[in-house]
Amino acid sequence: QVQLVESGGGSVQPGGSLRLSCAASGSILSFGAIGWFRQAPGKEREWVATLSRTGTTTYADSVKGRFTISRENAKNTVYLQLNSLKPEDTAVYYCNDPSLVLLGKGGWGQGTQVTVSS
Repeated sequence: QVQLVESGGGSVQPGGSLRLSCAASGSILSFGAIGWFRQAPGKEREWVATLSRTGTTTYADSVKGRFTISRENAKNTVYLQLNSLKPEDTAVYYCNDPSLVLLGKGGWGQGTQVTVSS
């Protein structure tokens, strides 16, 4: 079973940028799609963005125009570029197979913490 590991989080000021990575232990293309999700303190986990195997991207309205999801097949990695960060973007960010998430199957990795604060 291919596993996913998140990295790249950190602390930035409002308006700053970060690039998160989701590295697969095998072929990233073995997934029909990869999604990014986030969970802020005291809130439920929410979907952020999805990249399909064919390259179609979708975004939550709250991040549209600020975040970009992309893939580097040679590195079996999906990225999430976070620009124009806001304090409300503070959360632990996770990547996962969206189809498994919808079915309530599979587990979650440790995620990567993003903190936006002045």
